[in-house]
Amino acid sequence: MGQKKRFLLRLDEKLYETVEKWSADELRSVNAQIEYLLTEAVKKAGRWKQEQGQSEKE
Repeated sequence: MGQKKRFLLRLDEKLYETVEKWSADELRSVNAQIEYLLTEAVKKAGRWKQEQGQSEKE
């Protein structure tokens, strides 16, 4: 996967607590959970661009 872009994300406290519990349930960090959810959302929306030579599971 190459380098990751860093940026500040502000979330409503209740939303953060919900994502925090969800991430614990799935044994992920909050950061990894947010990245997973965003990735799934862009794929579902048909906006995910595959790089040549990569399979969808990578």
